Amino acid sequence: MPENPRRLRLAIAGGGTGGHVLPALACVEELRSRGQVDDLLWIGSQDGHERGAADEAGIRFVAIPTGKFRRYFSVRNITDAARVPIGILAARNALRSFGPNVVLSTGGFVSVPSVIAARGIAPALTHEQTASLGLATRINARFADVLALSHAQSEPEARTLHRHVVVTGNPVRRGLNAGDRKRGLAWMGFNDELPILYVTGGARGASPINQRLAGLLPNILEHTQILHQTGPASANADASDLRATRDALPKPLRARYTVVEFVRDELPDVYAAADLVLGRAGAGTIAELAYVGKPALLIPLPGSGGDEQALNAQVLGDTGGAMIIPQHEATVDRLRSELLSVLADPNRLYRMGIAIQTAAQPDAAAHLADELVRIGLGPSASKAR
Repeated sequence: MPENPRRLRLAIAGGGTGGHVLPALACVEELRSRGQVDDLLWIGSQDGHERGAADEAGIRFVAIPTGKFRRYFSVRNITDAARVPIGILAARNALRSFGPNVVLSTGGFVSVPSVIAARGIAPALTHEQTASLGLATRINARFADVLALSHAQSEPEARTLHRHVVVTGNPVRRGLNAGDRKRGLAWMGFNDELPILYVTGGARGASPINQRLAGLLPNILEHTQILHQTGPASANADASDLRATRDALPKPLRARYTVVEFVRDELPDVYAAADLVLGRAGAGTIAELAYVGKPALLIPLPGSGGDEQALNAQVLGDTGGAMIIPQHEATVDRLRSELLSVLADPNRLYRMGIAIQTAAQPDAAAHLADELVRIGLGPSASKAR
């Protein structure tokens, strides 16, 4: 790779949830591997997921006041709206002090002040992870220089909002598909005798899924081993409740059920060991499932903005690699029937795993990095890698 003497000073704006944070981290990882980034600044909220992520990645962090944008009436819309101008001023001061070549927004309400503030300081790219355009993205599109999408299905709608639209895919972390099954089995405390179901509600868990899974115990453990990621105690009380349920199981079944609040560095090994994933349909989840080729049963979060999780799920459902059950239809009996049916059919699981990979976008981080270098340093710099 030819040496590129010009490197980016990149400001990142976005967060709130892992779905807005992980694509930024994947893009940073890509730029660092190329030697195309000189310095980094993350502008986010005081208590969002992004602060810890930035610290772990060695990225300077500046917290600004933020307000949440809601599609429904709430008195808090008034108070939150009043915080936005303050956030814009704070973001503008941070950007002027840092002097970025380009600003990357990965969405969430916390990104809006920085994208607005970037006008006159540096070009901005705003990236949408979901299959529908969120409210923050719609606002950001009015001020950003480039609107980047994860899914081609979103392009017709996006072009009504912006002249410069690119489809990059949704970046995922490197090495996610390089896990080791044996290592994953050992970490979970499982063996090769029964299939493995990985249950996850994302970084903060999903109580409706956790509680439905509890209703399947102990019967389903006659047929499968389960790793259950519940989310932290700060989000729900499910981990302690489910551990108590586990402790009351007969010893042979107890060994087939592991409850954890988080899965972090072990995630590649967990994916390598799992035969099926039961979870929500957040943007990060569907990107990861396609990337690692893991079949899934998805229960989209109902009522999410623009029904985005249902649209996300459909991206995988259309491949034949994921089953989709709306939450109001996901009764314990329905889940038991669907899960046992697919877990008992290795050939079906294999076909689903192959099918779901057709939705994968393995070069998404590279495409997004290319676009940032192009608008931050010019077309000749993006060709130098």
